[in-house]
Amino acid sequence: MLSPDGSAEETEGVLNPAFTRASDGTAMLYPRAVARGNVSRVERVTLHDVDGAIQTERQGFALEPEAPYEIRPQPGFGCEDPRITFLPVLDEYLMAYTAFGPPGPRIAIARSSDGRAWERLGIVAFDHPGATVGDDKDAAFFPEPVLSPEGVRSIAFYHRPMLHISTVNGAAAIPMIQRMPFADRESIRIAYVPLDAVLADRRALLRGGESVLALAPDERWGSIRIGAGTPPVRIAEGWMSLYHAVDLVATSPKPRFRYCAGIVVHDAERPHRIVYRSPEPVLSPEHESERHGIVDNVVFPTGIDVRSDLGDRTFDVYYGMADYSCGRARLTL
Repeated sequence: MLSPDGSAEETEGVLNPAFTRASDGTAMLYPRAVARGNVSRVERVTLHDVDGAIQTERQGFALEPEAPYEIRPQPGFGCEDPRITFLPVLDEYLMAYTAFGPPGPRIAIARSSDGRAWERLGIVAFDHPGATVGDDKDAAFFPEPVLSPEGVRSIAFYHRPMLHISTVNGAAAIPMIQRMPFADRESIRIAYVPLDAVLADRRALLRGGESVLALAPDERWGSIRIGAGTPPVRIAEGWMSLYHAVDLVATSPKPRFRYCAGIVVHDAERPHRIVYRSPEPVLSPEHESERHGIVDNVVFPTGIDVRSDLGDRTFDVYYGMADYSCGRARLTL
């Protein structure tokens, strides 16, 4: 539904879009636009439904590399892979994105009062005892406060701490990862920040607080690593989201991977408790634009729209296709 337009800012792809509805109800897509040298920006795109077909209108950039934690001299930096959630308790939109700067990938947060104009808060520091410190990706906020494992009413968000070996040498890391217990591989964690602290000061969101393992790779599929995809949405059974999972499909002449998507449902009150997990993928690379691109064989869900006009169990899912373009799929439970 969205492909590079030929501009310099989209030379290497327009992908992995966040989705939200602005305060006036307008459907908004926030894809990652990649310029030459793997320099990323968060683009702002308005969606228009014209006779049942989606038309897109680019409206500039929500975030461009400006902060010190988003810029570095070597190739590959900027603002990557946003996810957007509106939190009624804060009366604000929160964007979680990957800031790729001097120390490597880190989770960064921006906020908005209308879903259009954004203000940076900064990068997240995990200082809770036992927290993993270092490269981190795939953050997305829960829309409502929940209880942490310690019983504290909190704002919660997904994140995926990265293994150091996978960032240093991807090919050499594979045998090492395959020897690891599944719980030690790159997994979906949920971080919790006490609600009272956030109500007093939004920058409290930058103190990661409790962080617990929620979902780890599985021998059935997604055995190499998994990470969050769309922000969670509320269904009768709890909090539902689509996540991405990675499998090794070939080792010669170099490792080749396949990214698929599955469903996870969390307990409504204590989301570290898993109610349901897909026994197999619900979305896999099949379309030509999913099988061939900057990175082949990738579907990467990052945005979700509750289609209440079609029933309370129907959703439009926005996702990256082969790290080059954006697709949309309809999911009915």
